[in-house]
Amino acid sequence: MTEQSVLLDIDQGIAKITLNRPKSLNSFNVEMHEQMRSAMKSIRKDQTVRVVLLTGNGRGFCAGQDLSDRNVKPGEEAPDLGFSIENYYNPLLQTIRNLPMPVICAVNGIAAGAGANIALACDITLAARSASFVQAFCKIGLIPDSGGTWILPRTVGLARAKGLALLGDKLSAEKAEQWGMIWQCVEDEELEKEAWNLARHFSSQPTKGLAMIKRALHQSAHNSFDDQILVERDLQRLAGRTDDYREGVAAFMEKRTPEFKGK
Repeated sequence: MTEQSVLLDIDQGIAKITLNRPKSLNSFNVEMHEQMRSAMKSIRKDQTVRVVLLTGNGRGFCAGQDLSDRNVKPGEEAPDLGFSIENYYNPLLQTIRNLPMPVICAVNGIAAGAGANIALACDITLAARSASFVQAFCKIGLIPDSGGTWILPRTVGLARAKGLALLGDKLSAEKAEQWGMIWQCVEDEELEKEAWNLARHFSSQPTKGLAMIKRALHQSAHNSFDDQILVERDLQRLAGRTDDYREGVAAFMEKRTPEFKGK
């Protein structure tokens, strides 16, 4: 049997997704996209999932697109890269952003091209100190996709975004943290432990409330201040009707640890 390109394990509220094409640095081909789509569908259907942890197997996180899937020989018709983006990458990025729970990414090695931008699209991104991020698109005459042209200017500013995109140089995990591109750079041997600590934390938190935090922050990118405080009003109204809000207040008043159910 062909080895699974994407591994999914769901246990105690944590859905762990592992990109599993280590020989090609976990680069995406059509089969891997389809398996990723299936994994995301399973997560959305499973009411027990309260946090997602995404990582890679082997020495890299994800090298982006597997170019052997798109090898263009002289005289051959050029592939429609827009089709690939529209049908595979864009739906994946939209799913990650819209999942109603936190998505953690543990970058265990090189994150290049679409792989870098998939990592940056997650809610909290940790990276091993030896990891790096590369906007490699310019090296082959392409533009950053998978949300890169949207994410980068908003996280590191336009000047740095242009430098990363136009030069395609490696950015170390340490500098990515300093620039505010990722949440944290950790020692290689601590990455798995730190990622799991975060996952376990979120698996015991008020999931619906966290989902609304994600939603509010995402909407703020397009809203005026006056529009955004109306978003806060509407989402706070919904959050105040959850069982977890009742439990949070009760636990505070009773000076005990809350037992959130994610409902």
